[in-house]
Amino acid sequence: MKYNMTLTPEEEAILNGSQGETMAKVMKTLVLYGDAFGATKMVPVTSEKGHLVTSFGLKVMKPVYSLMDQLIEGGALSKQKFSVDPKPLDPNVPANFLQKTIFNKFMYSMQDSYDKQLADMGLIDDKSYTCTCYMEEVGNIPKKGDILSWAESSAVVFANSVLGARCNRNSGIIELFGSIVGKVPYFGLLTDEGRKATWIVEVKTTKKPEAQILGSAIGMKVMEDVPFVKGLDKFIGTELDGDTKAYLKDFGAATASNGAVGLYHIENLTPEAVEMGENLIEENAKVYVIDDAELERVQANYPVMWKNKEATPKLCFVGCPHLSHAQLIEWTDNVAAGLKKNGLKKVSIPTVFTAAPAVIDEFNKTPYAKKLADTGVILSYICPLMYMNNPLCKSMPVITNSNKLRTYTTSRYYRSDEILDIITKEAK
Repeated sequence: MKYNMTLTPEEEAILNGSQGETMAKVMKTLVLYGDAFGATKMVPVTSEKGHLVTSFGLKVMKPVYSLMDQLIEGGALSKQKFSVDPKPLDPNVPANFLQKTIFNKFMYSMQDSYDKQLADMGLIDDKSYTCTCYMEEVGNIPKKGDILSWAESSAVVFANSVLGARCNRNSGIIELFGSIVGKVPYFGLLTDEGRKATWIVEVKTTKKPEAQILGSAIGMKVMEDVPFVKGLDKFIGTELDGDTKAYLKDFGAATASNGAVGLYHIENLTPEAVEMGENLIEENAKVYVIDDAELERVQANYPVMWKNKEATPKLCFVGCPHLSHAQLIEWTDNVAAGLKKNGLKKVSIPTVFTAAPAVIDEFNKTPYAKKLADTGVILSYICPLMYMNNPLCKSMPVITNSNKLRTYTTSRYYRSDEILDIITKEAK
């Protein structure tokens, strides 16, 4: 086999079958992947745990299940325990009989058997299905400088930017292969040069910008490049506390889904920006100024995919990416206060809040769990995006405050304050 990167004797041996045919194929895939992106070598994965993006047992994914069987039979298991994206099904989430039939009989009919394959490969446990594996309750939190083999765009951008770990925007299965071999190709966001900013984003709004819209604006402008954001710290502070991390979680998910951002730097806030300041910025970096008018322009241009644009919403999702414990509490208080203000007992539209199973477990130990349940809001571990992939959902008027969900489905975006107003007032 011809390849361009420099391999160690151990890596050469694996490629030549020293650990079996299956492991040799895994290594060959990683080498070809690295060559395609100009990698110079392989480097060890240093994080304690991995994260996989492919969590859903879609019937059409037969090659994946066959591959998993081959890996398991060949003993090519993950060298690190891993978390995985959220499950696509939850019987508590509203769905009519036909939708449930399509979900269970046709779309996700392989879910149970795939869950078993994931467990055999190295899944941490059945509480580890979430796109926010870095929550304290979940416990998959890389250290600064760790080399990761992850996929899931919102998790990768959070790990790179907020935690200071290093990970490329891998695809599903490639991230698993890196965890199996324990090494990944060295290129892109793993390198010092690849982490430099080629855009300066100047935030000049009169108030704290909505995280989802700001992230959307930046993602659509810089695409896969690295932005250095100035002026945001005056609104969200210079400490990476819980509120700031939650803001950056939602901001980053929008940059990664509305564009292809894998890393951003926030002046005076994110680890590398604090350490290196403007030394992170490349010469001749482009400049993008964001003011109130620009954010209004961005939101106004979101397309409405509903067949009837004036339809009354039939379902609301909040939590894509999954909500933090603190966000659940804040939303609970806000919904309860909104209902009381408007003289209602229950939300006027079926509403689902989503969070990691481990976060939900902790939330359910607090008085807020009953308070939220009393509002009629459903708390679920589901992946809203996978739910919306049901073809019948295309005709449903679904609303969300997630720019990621808006981008990948027919759901309609509203700011968080607008969502709160809609669900706590009498439906029109």
